[in-house]
Amino acid sequence: MKKLIVALIASVAAMSAAQAQQVAPRGYVGVGVASADHDYKLSGATNVDTDGYKASGKLFGGYDFNQTWGVEAGYTDFRKSGVSYTANGVNQRGETKGESIYLAAKATMPINEQFSVYGKLGAARNKSELVMINSLQNRDHSKTEAYGALGAQYALNQNVALIAEYERYGKSKDFGAKADVFTIGAKYSF
Repeated sequence: MKKLIVALIASVAAMSAAQAQQVAPRGYVGVGVASADHDYKLSGATNVDTDGYKASGKLFGGYDFNQTWGVEAGYTDFRKSGVSYTANGVNQRGETKGESIYLAAKATMPINEQFSVYGKLGAARNKSELVMINSLQNRDHSKTEAYGALGAQYALNQNVALIAEYERYGKSKDFGAKADVFTIGAKYSF
């Protein structure tokens, strides 16, 4: 009987501690710097030269239902990037630009009071454009694809946190920003 009472008291104490750690539902907004490699693939092209990795802007916002589950939406502008190559002995030059909008479910696992890791899974609407100077090889690609991310968050205080994450915006593209993106940023919870 004593063991049952001790087990019952321990269970109640553990449940009370778990409930005390529950975070009230709250929204957040944030900004980030996303870095993606800009690439160009064309069969027969040689001497391909692109701008490589470029920093881009990201805006995002979300809602945490509790300390584990939430939802997030965001917009990333992949900026313009130059490209030049040689095809059939002719030098070509142009620029690419792209953007993405995503909506994802978010699962967070707190490590301690300040540090947590998270994953996101959802869908992204990706758009890439290629405009070649003095050429008719302009291309445009828009598609809804799977979106996923793995990240870490460090809380500076109750409202402000720093984030670092790896994001995947669908499949690799033939031109423009690649699907693999590294992002650092900050968010404000209210």
